[in-house]
Amino acid sequence: MPACLRPAVLEAQRTESARQMTSILTPAPRTWDEFVGRLGRTPLVPVRTTLRGRSHTLLLKLEGANPFGSIKDRTAYGLLRAIEEQRGAGRRTVVESTSGNLGVALAALCRFRGHTFIAIVDPKVQTENLALMAHFGAEIVMVTEADKNDSYSVARLNRVRELLDENPALIWTDQYSNIANPLAHCRHTGPEILQQAGSTDAIFVPVSTGGIAAGVKTHVRQAGPATRVVAVDVVGSVAIGGDSGPRHLTGIGANMRSRFVAESDVDDRAWVRDAPAVAVCRKLKAETGLDVGGSSGATIAACLSYLGDHSHLSRPVCVCPDGGWKYQDTVYDHGWASRNGLDIAAESARFEDEGIRFTCSTSM
Repeated sequence: MPACLRPAVLEAQRTESARQMTSILTPAPRTWDEFVGRLGRTPLVPVRTTLRGRSHTLLLKLEGANPFGSIKDRTAYGLLRAIEEQRGAGRRTVVESTSGNLGVALAALCRFRGHTFIAIVDPKVQTENLALMAHFGAEIVMVTEADKNDSYSVARLNRVRELLDENPALIWTDQYSNIANPLAHCRHTGPEILQQAGSTDAIFVPVSTGGIAAGVKTHVRQAGPATRVVAVDVVGSVAIGGDSGPRHLTGIGANMRSRFVAESDVDDRAWVRDAPAVAVCRKLKAETGLDVGGSSGATIAACLSYLGDHSHLSRPVCVCPDGGWKYQDTVYDHGWASRNGLDIAAESARFEDEGIRFTCSTSM
C-alpha cells in the first residue's frame, strides 16, 4: 500500500474493506437489525488533487463501506421498507432487474425478512455480484437478448413484466419509478453528506435510475445551502439526455430516461467517456491506495473536468457508489480495456499533461 496513505485515509480504507464480503474481521450482518445499525455513516475521505497547477481538495464519499458493499444498500432498504409499510407483514416473492449491486442488497435483505428474491440479470453482471446474490439465496434469471448497443436493460425489464403477468402475486420493487428510491437518499444520503462535509460548493452524483441524484438534490434544496448538484452519466447512456450508444461500465447509465431526474431537477449535467473513468480509477489506486468502482471513476473524472472550467469550486464531494474489489477483471484489467477499445494509456498521458495528481490528506 502506498506510503502516502495517512492514518485517517488508511482507516477509511480499512473500514471500506472490512465491511465487504471478503473481510474476515467484520462479517456481513446476520440480521435485519444488525444491518440497519450499520447502514450509512460511510466515510467522507479528503483527497488532494492538482490540476493545471492549481490545488483542490476532493471529498470522496466511499459508499463501499455500507454493510453489503455499495450505496444500493440504502436504496434496497428504502424499497423493502416501503413494500412492508404498504402491504403489512408476511412473506412474499420480490423481483427486480439489476446490474448487480442492488441485487446483492435485496437478496440479503429479503433473506432477513423471509422473502424470496428473484434477480433479473444479464451477462455484464460482475462475477462477484452474481456469486453474492446466489450466496444470499436469490433465484437468478439471466437474460441474453442485447440491443444494438449491447445493452440488456430492456430485455431485463421485459422479463420482469413477463414474470408479473405469469404470477400477479409477485412484487416488483421497481427501482426505476418507485418514489421510495429517491426518498431513501433525500432522508439519509443527502443529510449525511452535508453534515460530514460542513461546506461544499458541489456534489457530483452518478446516475442510473437517477434516484440518488434526485434524492440528494431534494434534500440540498430543502436544507438551503448554495450547493450545486451535478448529475454524472457516461457517454452512450440516455439517463439524463444525450445520444444512445455503446458503453462498457456497469452501475452507471441507462438506455432509457430517468424518471426521477429532469433537466430542472439538478443544477448541471456531465457526461464522461468510459476510458477516462477507468483511467481515474487506476490512477487513484496507484497514488493513494483507494480502490473504487467504475461509476466512482466516472464521477471523479467529471469533477476534474468541471474543475477545469470552474477552478473556484471549493471542496466538491464525489459520491463513490462502491469499491473496486468487484472490478478486478474489468476496470482494473488491461485485457478487458483493450478488448473494449479503451485507450487507457492515452488518457493517462492526458492526465500527465494536465498535471493531475492525487495525494492523501489528513484534514478536511
